[in-house]
Amino acid sequence: MGPSDSKTAKPIRILLVEDNDAHTKLILRAMQEDRLANPVDCVRDGEEALDFLYRRGNFKDASKSPRPDMILLDLKLPKIDGLEVLKTIKDDEKLKEIPVVVLTSSTDPRDVHEAYRHYVNSYITKPVDFDKFRQVVQELDYYWTIFNTKPAMTPS
Repeated sequence: MGPSDSKTAKPIRILLVEDNDAHTKLILRAMQEDRLANPVDCVRDGEEALDFLYRRGNFKDASKSPRPDMILLDLKLPKIDGLEVLKTIKDDEKLKEIPVVVLTSSTDPRDVHEAYRHYVNSYITKPVDFDKFRQVVQELDYYWTIFNTKPAMTPS
C-alpha cells in the first residue's frame, strides 16, 4: 500500500503500554493531530498489557480488549518490565506477529540489544523536546498505518 492509498487505509488498533500519563497524553494528541483515526487502547504497566493481550482480569471481555494490530511499548514499566512483556509476546504463537515498537526514554545500548534479541520490530528513543517527540509519534503512526504491510492476523 502506498501513500495514494492513505485515504482508504483501514485504521489499525494500537495498544499503548505507557506508565507516564504525560507521555500517554502527548502520544494520543500527536496521533489525533495526524488525523489517522486509529483506535488506541491504553494500559499503564506490563501486567495490564499481558492481561489485555490474554484477556484476563479486567480485560476478560473480548469486545473491550480487542486484539491490537500494533503495540507501542515503554520499557521501564511497573510490575512487569517492558522487555519481559516483549519476550512473552514474541514467544507466543498467537501474538508474535503483532508488530511491537519500543518507544522509550532509555538510550542504554543493553536495552536496545535485548529488545532486538527478543525480536522487537523497532526501537525508538523518546526525544526530550516536545515538538520532536510529537513529530516522532506522528511519523511512527504514519509508517505503521500507511506504508507497512503485515500478514493477516490469525483469529484469536
